[in-house]
Amino acid sequence: MSKIKKAWFCQNCGAESAKWLGRCPSCGEWNTFAEEIISTARDSTGEATAASKAVLIREIPARLQDRIFLNNRELERILGGGLVPGSVVLIGGEPGIGKSTLSLQIPLHSPHLRTLYVSGEESARQIKMRAERLASSQTGDSPQDNCLVLCETMLENILDQAREIQPSLLIIDSIQTVYSQRLDPSPGSVTQVRECAARLLKYAKETHIPVILVGHITKEGSIAGPKVLEHIVDVVLQFEGDNTHAYRILRSIKNRYGSTAELALFEMTQKGLREVENPSEMLIPMHDENLSGIAVAAMLDGTRPFLIETQALVSTAAYGTPQRSATGFDTRRMNMLLAVLEKRAGFHLSAKDVFLNMAGGLRVADPAVDLAVASAVLSSAFDLAIPARWCFAAEVGLSGEIRPVPHLERRIAEADRLGFEKIFVSGYNAAAHIPKGTRIQVEKVTGMGPLSRKIFKI
Repeated sequence: MSKIKKAWFCQNCGAESAKWLGRCPSCGEWNTFAEEIISTARDSTGEATAASKAVLIREIPARLQDRIFLNNRELERILGGGLVPGSVVLIGGEPGIGKSTLSLQIPLHSPHLRTLYVSGEESARQIKMRAERLASSQTGDSPQDNCLVLCETMLENILDQAREIQPSLLIIDSIQTVYSQRLDPSPGSVTQVRECAARLLKYAKETHIPVILVGHITKEGSIAGPKVLEHIVDVVLQFEGDNTHAYRILRSIKNRYGSTAELALFEMTQKGLREVENPSEMLIPMHDENLSGIAVAAMLDGTRPFLIETQALVSTAAYGTPQRSATGFDTRRMNMLLAVLEKRAGFHLSAKDVFLNMAGGLRVADPAVDLAVASAVLSSAFDLAIPARWCFAAEVGLSGEIRPVPHLERRIAEADRLGFEKIFVSGYNAAAHIPKGTRIQVEKVTGMGPLSRKIFKI
């Protein structure tokens, strides 16, 4: 008989304990430990896995990794050039943000891939209705014949079907609904998620068939299940943004085959997710008249430069204690910039309410946005508009100096391509960082005082 082991697992973070605990020492949540039975039985076939042999690194054949193209440039770029055979990709996000839509668009837009789409949450009729709506956006015809649908939640049945069909791509929607009959815990438990993901990884590596897993997230925004789930897979992609916005942001959190400093932008339409090739179109100002409190930043996310509108609102504190609120920007970073403006530049903002917002629902972490944030705050405080064709690209230091940012030439080139007339950068940038032949005027500043005099004449 196979050996049975019992353990206690935190249903929030997946921490394991030999006994019940009232509070999880890992995540701090109360009453989240549940007992689960772990089976160490072999595969359902009963066959032992052949042992691997160690080889010298110089004997390993060196060649470029093959890629599978998905007819989706945004998704291929964030994956590092395409889908790698034998890789396991995990896509997470909030309910209704587009996980199932993207996973179904992949086989419908890739007629060269024979795909097995496994759903544990929807019926075949629901998938048929959604597939017809998504496929009509490309061809106007019925869905392609390359996509096979399987409504199943038992892992053993899924793997048997996959071995019989031998697809080019396997999609599981979602991993939290899949369970193995070898384990007693219910679907979605820590043990089931970990075991099912490990067996799907083994299947992908042995057959060189890529597997895409759709995962749920917790209320804190992290992917549900044990943290080991993210360690098992090769690529972790997570949707960001708000469901109320039309745009969806897909960010690479982990990628063994490419860079993690990438994001892909999509627009949710009636016919599925549409690629946004020029992100600056949705992030630059969308108003005709000049309004105060608005500044445009030339930022860089990963390797992609684009311009984003920064909106600030400064008003007198009505309830005594000033309010500080930021959407899409770190609130602590905003408080630091307000302190720099107060201490180093002499602008009195301690008795003011300050509200900050980044256009498009994008979360910004690039330090080059500092100068645009400070300029937008001053613009709203003095009710003086900044010309709509001006932009900013610099970091603000604690001593009030305006510091240079990397890849300045790419930011300037993007602003010049979009027809901006002037860009404010750090005076400490070398002349080599400014590309030659650009039409845009590059204005160098070294501190917030000189900047305010150049923009607002104060």
